[in-house]
Amino acid sequence: MNNAARILVSVMLVAGVAACAKKAVKTEAPVDQTPVTDTQPAGDTGRYKVGDLDSDSCLRQRVVYFDLDRTEIKPEFSAQISCHAEYLRQFPNARVTLEGHADERGTREYNLGLGERRGNAVQSAVSAAGASMGQLNVVSYGEERPVDRGHDESAWAKNRRVEIVYTSAN
Repeated sequence: MNNAARILVSVMLVAGVAACAKKAVKTEAPVDQTPVTDTQPAGDTGRYKVGDLDSDSCLRQRVVYFDLDRTEIKPEFSAQISCHAEYLRQFPNARVTLEGHADERGTREYNLGLGERRGNAVQSAVSAAGASMGQLNVVSYGEERPVDRGHDESAWAKNRRVEIVYTSAN
């Protein structure tokens, strides 16, 4: 065998080995052929149904109360915020107006601003819990719509609030 033949055989061997080394067998993950079954009854896509706004004990709680001149949400309202956020996540067409209120102390302008800041605080909390900002609208009534017309701390505490008002349930 002459040199040219040896070189040709060597090149072919190297090319053959290189070609084999480059061939990688692509293995795909096995596909599960088991049919998917829904674990929830038909039409029930989550925890809540539309009628639950009036029957669920958590969703019926639609008032968040605040301390004097404060906009921080008290910890005792976190479960309520979560329930409403979950409902809104489940029903993306539902809409809520968050009505901010203040007690009679302070100027009209201050109380309107305070009611708006309280509404914005609830809006942020509900949104952070998963509701879409597009579902939430904030309105401030300041001191204009008291639930208790008394002039003492008990009345004022009831008037420092944000009311969660569903304008569209689903």
